[in-house]
Amino acid sequence: MTPPDNSTEAREAALLILAVRWAALATTGDRGPLASMVSYAPEPGLQGLLMFLSRLARHTRNLVTEPSVSLAISMPDRPDVIDPQTLPRLSVQGSVESIERADPAFADAWRIYVERLPTAAPRLQLGDFTLFRLIPEEIRYVGGFATARTIRGDALRGAAVDLE
Repeated sequence: MTPPDNSTEAREAALLILAVRWAALATTGDRGPLASMVSYAPEPGLQGLLMFLSRLARHTRNLVTEPSVSLAISMPDRPDVIDPQTLPRLSVQGSVESIERADPAFADAWRIYVERLPTAAPRLQLGDFTLFRLIPEEIRYVGGFATARTIRGDALRGAAVDLE
């Protein structure tokens, strides 16, 4: 049974997603599960998380055939953190959809992505890169050791709107 959403945890999860740009993307494919590090940019209100990925990469081929994915995000470890299990972290479960370059939504999504990750701009010239949107459906948020909550995607989006 999923515990009820907690607005405090939903807000903390939204803040973590907004604070970080680098995460582990978990996909599944014919060779089994795969975790890969990817950069991402959140859309306003956390409606989606944008990733610009090469179709040459195995994780991208996996998500094209199986769009259900998980994205793991954590506060970075630091020397002053005695126990890394006390670091806030979360996983976003959802499904991805591609935003093709001919799609009218591409220009706005690309602008959001490049504002967050300006060094990615030259990759637009590479034809094998595709913009993907991960739609958060459920978030497993761990605020530290033994403090975990499951948050619905709509509760996360509600918390994000309050932050804007």
